[in-house]
Amino acid sequence: MVMPLSLSLTSTFAHFHFSFSLKTSLFLRRARVNLPLYPRRSTRTRISFACGASSMEESPSSLDSLTHRLSTHTLQSHSKKKLHLLDWDHSFVKELPSDPRIDSFPREVLHACYTKVSPSAEVDDPQLVAWSEPVADLLDLDHKEFERPDFPHIFSGATPLVGALPYAQCYGGHQFGMWAGQLGDGRAITLGEILNSKSERWELQLKGAGKTPYSRFADGLAVLRSSIREFLCSEAMHHLGIPTTRALCLVTTGKLVTRDMFYDGNPKEEPGAIVCRVAQSFLRFGSYQIHASRGEEDLGIVRDLADYAIRHHFPHIENMSKSEGLSFSTGDEDHSVVDLTSNKYAAWVVEVAERTASLIAKWQGVGFTHGVLNTDNMSILGLTIDYGPFGFLDAFDPSFTPNTTDLPGRRYCFANQPDIGLWNLAQFTTTLSAAQLINEKEANYAMERYGTKFMDDYQAIMTKKLGLPKYNKQLISKLLSNMAVDKVDYTNFFRTLSNIKADTSIPDDELLIPLKSVLLDIGDERKEAWTSWLKAYIHELSTSDISDDQRKASMNSVNPKFILRNYLCQTAIDAAEIGDFSEVRRLLKLVEHPFDEQPGMEKYARLPPAWAYRPGVCMLSCSS
Repeated sequence: MVMPLSLSLTSTFAHFHFSFSLKTSLFLRRARVNLPLYPRRSTRTRISFACGASSMEESPSSLDSLTHRLSTHTLQSHSKKKLHLLDWDHSFVKELPSDPRIDSFPREVLHACYTKVSPSAEVDDPQLVAWSEPVADLLDLDHKEFERPDFPHIFSGATPLVGALPYAQCYGGHQFGMWAGQLGDGRAITLGEILNSKSERWELQLKGAGKTPYSRFADGLAVLRSSIREFLCSEAMHHLGIPTTRALCLVTTGKLVTRDMFYDGNPKEEPGAIVCRVAQSFLRFGSYQIHASRGEEDLGIVRDLADYAIRHHFPHIENMSKSEGLSFSTGDEDHSVVDLTSNKYAAWVVEVAERTASLIAKWQGVGFTHGVLNTDNMSILGLTIDYGPFGFLDAFDPSFTPNTTDLPGRRYCFANQPDIGLWNLAQFTTTLSAAQLINEKEANYAMERYGTKFMDDYQAIMTKKLGLPKYNKQLISKLLSNMAVDKVDYTNFFRTLSNIKADTSIPDDELLIPLKSVLLDIGDERKEAWTSWLKAYIHELSTSDISDDQRKASMNSVNPKFILRNYLCQTAIDAAEIGDFSEVRRLLKLVEHPFDEQPGMEKYARLPPAWAYRPGVCMLSCSS
């Protein structure tokens, strides 16, 4: 049974380099948390399920390839569908236990994974703010559908979408380290699942669509401010190459919603809005925790949910065979073995662990801070999910948190994210252990795989960001330390770093010239520190036979020119709240090509203005 837990996390990251120590992390947790023991493990065997099982056919000839592309384009253009012709499947509703009640009265929902409930947000002349062409294409949705006069009514929930079977999901979670009990979709209502022409499963969900049984004392609504942020960041993260839920469209409701942004007793009315979120699944760690927390009677639901997830989202695990030989020594004194082909749940939790580790490594690489890494905000698919008070690093600060609620302990600050990922995974493995789906050794192995995968991916990302021929821990550690001391802009620094030449003959007094736009207001002592680092960096670059131009192109392909800075969001929000949606649409197009120079858009890469650091812009509360 999952019990209320409390943990005071200690960072395992030395010199701002996030040198993740699995040994340290596991023993911290053994000492402070009532979990099954997670002993030190020595094996470094790697296994990656992240992409699933796939086979590649031989490349066709150029003519065949051209013919294939043309035929594919023709097929795709003919497969675009009207809203009423979307291919609904509804596996979640059909295969998992339902709440017998269908009302939205706040209550504890027992023995069920979801409640059938319809959107109920009031609307008054709803307006389409923006929509994502790439997401429409995922769904095979005809772009002309967005021109329908009734489109805003459909995606505000005022008019039912033909074929949908709406419901709200039941889940629980740990919030700020404490078990919070039942949470659930308090303002999100899933319309159902669509199968596209590639047989991909996509769930459509309206966030801000009204009350559900999981709304507790809230109104189930969302404001335009937070909806713009979620809509834009969902798409920005995808185009940065980071796994995430997506966003199809954003509509205003035409009604006002009361919000106390800072929990300071000063509520105000704001425009209401609804985002249509899209993901292959919205299952979270908390989707499993809630049922394990309710004792033996509901442990079968944990198994049912695991079977459902594997069947629909991890089918390569269902089809594993002994011939794949996925057996690994645990490194324990008894030389025991974890055989992932003998237990599909063990193979599954290992993949969940690796996807989670890979996701957080990508966050660290691009300077993204989620802000609310509760277990109910952790996707089993390794997606970034639930955009509340998020933020990209401006001035590099490992202790940065965009969440005003998190300020006292900074539990979810940038530097802590990898460690929090492990802590959350421990809660997930505890849940699966309680349902007897995995044993202690399999749980331990998943935890170990998280640590190894995180460090492998993080090191690879940082090596590419610096254009280094190989990973250099000391060099990267010193760089991040320097950046923290001088509060260097994270995004602009790495983008500008590609201008450095691998020429060891450059005089010391000229080394900093290519970086003068990002090393601002530093004194002589700091100039010496940066000069020393640059000399070591250039020496490392000079050991490679890659040309400066090749390295610059490679670095610019992983270091974005444009990120969705909070002040850019706020500028779009301010305009949208008076009826001008042009900046939202402009930012959407900007973030779809974050690595391109985009001539004429240079102002969007500038450092934040002074007003960007006021509360409500750089930091938000959980209610946002």
